[in-house]
Amino acid sequence: MKDFDSLYFVGAGGIGMAALERYFLAQGKQVAGYDRTPSDLTRSLEQEGVHIDFDEDPALIPDYCRDPERTLVVYTPAVPNSHAGLTYFRQNGFQVLKRAALLGIITAHSKGLCFAGTHGKTTTSSMAAHILHSSGIGCNAFLGGVLRNYDSNFLLSPSSPYSVIEADEFDRSFHHLRPFVAVVTSTDPDHLDIYGTAENYLESFAHFTELVQPGGALIVHTGLALKPRVGQQVKTYTYSRDEGDFHAANIRKGNGEITFDLVTPWETVSDIRLGVPVDINIENAIAAMAACRLIDTPLEAMRAAIATFMGPKRRFEFWLKEDGEQGRVMIDDYAHHPGELRASISSVRDLYPGRRLTVIFQPHLYTRTRDFAPEFASALSLADEVILLPIYPAREEPIPGVTSEMILEQVTSTKKTIYSKENLIKSIHLSNFDVLLTAGAGDIANLLPQICDEFKKQER
Repeated sequence: MKDFDSLYFVGAGGIGMAALERYFLAQGKQVAGYDRTPSDLTRSLEQEGVHIDFDEDPALIPDYCRDPERTLVVYTPAVPNSHAGLTYFRQNGFQVLKRAALLGIITAHSKGLCFAGTHGKTTTSSMAAHILHSSGIGCNAFLGGVLRNYDSNFLLSPSSPYSVIEADEFDRSFHHLRPFVAVVTSTDPDHLDIYGTAENYLESFAHFTELVQPGGALIVHTGLALKPRVGQQVKTYTYSRDEGDFHAANIRKGNGEITFDLVTPWETVSDIRLGVPVDINIENAIAAMAACRLIDTPLEAMRAAIATFMGPKRRFEFWLKEDGEQGRVMIDDYAHHPGELRASISSVRDLYPGRRLTVIFQPHLYTRTRDFAPEFASALSLADEVILLPIYPAREEPIPGVTSEMILEQVTSTKKTIYSKENLIKSIHLSNFDVLLTAGAGDIANLLPQICDEFKKQER
């Protein structure tokens, strides 16, 4: 990296790309890039010093990114190969790397704590980053969500030997990493447009376990079909809520709090209080603390950090929480896989038993909807009322016959419907929400302020 004065990011507005841009700004590099549309994130990056264009015309590339000897080009797989800027760089002798390959370089030259899994990796990696930052050990953290504690998805420590990375399995990106400590939270099949079969998806995780550095460790959730393939110098540990080398004991719930004791192979840490008191965060906290324990993080520092952890944005984030036992509630969650959606809805049910629950869900990707429509419907049927939005396509072209109706027709809740985004906002006043959960990984996030405002206007 010392050979490069500047970096150009194609897909600069992606959450994972943003962390790398901030990292290299902190290294004193000149940073520029392209993204399709402006957003709050791109505006923040521009204020911090990143030059971003929203037209792929190569003529807009700044002069300081036009020397192939001094500029490294980084792209995300979400950008098509036909992109005019990428074509320019490739035809003119620039070194062009995937984002994951650049993360791989960082982990190869640090002690990387890498968190992989179909779901849970954003929260567990964020918890670990918060623990290390709060403890004074520090880390360079590259996360898939904006931490509410820091209003950023990137933490910087010039002196710490540790990096914390969300290891993304999409497009086999996590195969570029070289973890010192690897965590696998779950291996439920996903991204079958990339992997083809559940067996290939599982094999990809097995290969990831081979990449742990000698002298490092692998932490795997109990009960997974995954068969790790670690080297002889790599120790393997298990974890879960109720069993494994790391697990919880003496779980207590009440008054809006969850407290438990952490059992490790060496000791029991009493009275861990979750800053975000959701049932699934018991396991997330165990995974994060297990990784930090293996690099000798003080136990008291871990306990204090978990209590102050506010969570990533869009991970079970409260938008409205009125006082009183019958106060109205709005929660937003990034859940976009059936397992995540079921866990999120179940967590709301656990927090608000007996309350009427409405879920507004935006399916993400045509292929995921096609592959898992029955599983989505089963999860959504846990709600009293279901409102679906049209599928958010992201990188995909439409697939004939694949629509949100595939899910809706299998939902068993008595009250269910589909709205366009425009009609959703217009129709909220006709509803009488009690507890509302919004979910999905698409642009439903852009609607949240309007949904919340209209919810508040409802007469009870």
